[in-house]
Amino acid sequence: MPIRALEKPPLSDLVGVPEKFVIFYSSVVDGQLWCPYCRDVEDRVQKTFSAEGAPDLLIVHVGDRPEWKTPDAIYRKEPWSVTGVPTLIKLDSEGKEIARLSGTKILNGLDEIIRD
Repeated sequence: MPIRALEKPPLSDLVGVPEKFVIFYSSVVDGQLWCPYCRDVEDRVQKTFSAEGAPDLLIVHVGDRPEWKTPDAIYRKEPWSVTGVPTLIKLDSEGKEIARLSGTKILNGLDEIIRD
């Protein structure tokens, strides 16, 4: 299962995830991701992680826009400290962050972060 998605999971559900990559996206509102930058990278991320031999990816939907914009949004806190969506995080075998890309930088850096 290369891609798995969760809608606003509690932080405890994200401890020790088996996936090597986690991407934080906006949630779907009115049939699409509310964040335009998430929509900009979505197809590229889907194609990359759906390819034969691609690493596993966990998609975490952070909630609707008002919920995400509050300073108390749970993914803004440790251990993730996400300041904007989309944010792609690469984890080592112990679940520690080793690389991060945010916004449309994902488009240019995706191939490199997967290779490293």
